Amino acid sequence: MLTILKNTEQGLQVLENFVNGCWINVIDPTPEEIAQLEEWGVYPEYVQYALDLDEMARSERDEDYVFILLRIPYYNGAAADIPYTSIPLGILVFNNFVVTICRYDNDINRILCNGKYRGLRTGKRYRFVLYALLETATRYLAHLREINKTVEIVEDRLQASTQNKELLELLKYQKSLTYFATALRSNEVMMERLQRMQMFNQYEEDQDLLEDVLTENQQAIQMANIYSEILAGLMDAFASIISNNLNVVMRALAALTIILNMPVIVASFYGMNVGLPGEGHPLAFIIILAISIVLSIIAIAVFYKRKWF
Repeated sequence: MLTILKNTEQGLQVLENFVNGCWINVIDPTPEEIAQLEEWGVYPEYVQYALDLDEMARSERDEDYVFILLRIPYYNGAAADIPYTSIPLGILVFNNFVVTICRYDNDINRILCNGKYRGLRTGKRYRFVLYALLETATRYLAHLREINKTVEIVEDRLQASTQNKELLELLKYQKSLTYFATALRSNEVMMERLQRMQMFNQYEEDQDLLEDVLTENQQAIQMANIYSEILAGLMDAFASIISNNLNVVMRALAALTIILNMPVIVASFYGMNVGLPGEGHPLAFIIILAISIVLSIIAIAVFYKRKWF
């Protein structure tokens, strides 16, 4: 899908044809759309870089354009094997327009389109890039908070669990944090290179915005590292808790088995086809029953005192 947008007096508008100062938003392009981009000066290899889900963040500068590839957060859904991951977003800055390329529709493009940033203008190409970088760091922070809340809910369920379901769910979010931490560090290296290129030194506002982006990204890196360490410790602790809970259940079952076996042992002796003491007594059955009950009560008292129940 290829969409051409430009700021007008009515706000960000979708256009039918290419104009100077526009923003070309490309999502999972068809071969025809890739050919159209090539006519506008976008090399197909840059499109492929942006569509490659394993591509790492980087930047390249040429006389006619600047290519920026950053890793943005992407939510796959709670039922996915990895709920949160990162995908590449390619940004090409030309002299009179800007292009964004991504395999999937994403929150970054949607937020840039919905007017959250009043200072965003498609004609101000480098300011546009800074807003995209800032929103990327902001979305990472928002997703990290969501992961932390979800982990706390799973933690509450796990405290009384003897199964592996919750532990495996924590493992999914640990994988997500690993993807986030790797992507954020890659983005940081790329942004520091952009800073060294002095692309945003023309306006003081751009320099301040770049500092905000680097600060937000660094905060996201620290949060991802902290949450990852906490989650790793939680998984180790709860693995021991699950094992301990299982031991408690097995201990209770063992105690119950012994208690139930007391009457069985007495009945086994008096069920043998041999002469037994008291077999002719009229109250023999009641005596045997009483002995069985007394032995069971003694076993219950012993296990209760040892806190096996």
